[in-house]
Amino acid sequence: MDRFNAMRIFTRIVELGSFSKAAEDLQIPAATATYTIKQLEARLGVRLLQRTTRHVSTTLDGQAYYERCVRILADVEETEAGFGNSGVAPRGKLRVDLQGTLARHYVLPRLKEFFARYPAIELEIGMGDRLVDLVRDGVDCVLRVGELRDSSMVGRRVASLQQVTCASAAYFEQHGTPLTIDDLHTQGHRAVNFFSSATGKMFPFDFIVDGEERSMHLPGSVSVGSAEAYAACCANDLGLVQMPRYHVEQELRSGAFREVLAAWRPRPMPVSVLYPHQRQLSPRVRVFVDWLSDVMSVAS
Repeated sequence: MDRFNAMRIFTRIVELGSFSKAAEDLQIPAATATYTIKQLEARLGVRLLQRTTRHVSTTLDGQAYYERCVRILADVEETEAGFGNSGVAPRGKLRVDLQGTLARHYVLPRLKEFFARYPAIELEIGMGDRLVDLVRDGVDCVLRVGELRDSSMVGRRVASLQQVTCASAAYFEQHGTPLTIDDLHTQGHRAVNFFSSATGKMFPFDFIVDGEERSMHLPGSVSVGSAEAYAACCANDLGLVQMPRYHVEQELRSGAFREVLAAWRPRPMPVSVLYPHQRQLSPRVRVFVDWLSDVMSVAS
């Protein structure tokens, strides 16, 4: 039995939680995946996986073996990639999940540069704002906006986005322009409110006043959970929004949107790349994160 091949099959089954999905991903027959694991368990003398009708999970021995396998496979890949004269470069499939608007604005327009540098890497890109279980979904790294909360992941900050408070010019013509934060209430301003698609939590408007953060909620007729809908509602005169400047830069330049309360802008919004601890040595992940850091540096 090819031990390295067995390790690859085993780790993919663990990551995808399914024999059939792993077989499809590795482009091998499902029977091959099943036979390989049976042989692997027989050789090791332990049970590695627990199978149910819906999911496959590791036993305690299986989890320990998985963690070692990931490190061994990454070390082998990194060792081969480290010998420049051998012509071996990072290769294989890399699964990433990118925040949608950042991907469209910064990352996708420059993908040709990445492939010119690393032609042997195949990218599988998902886009959205939903929380991704990197191990369960088989994702190698994600690009996310906001403060990092998951300590089980390795996080690398790649940008800080300036935020603005703005609305359409037509909105201000109807409701007046707030000159102070208190004017938001005294003038009866309304907001397009934004909620987390993961938790349903409504985000307040934040301002920095004398070095301290001040938060407030504004009434509004509509709440949304995506950046595209947020900007679209603003463009349709439904109220104030607070979002990264890059997303509304064109509208601000044209005068369709107007920024207000610039003296009390909220703190910049961090952008980070997250990846599981066990994949931090992968050459594919490393070169992509380095490239992504360079791409996103222009956003700060």
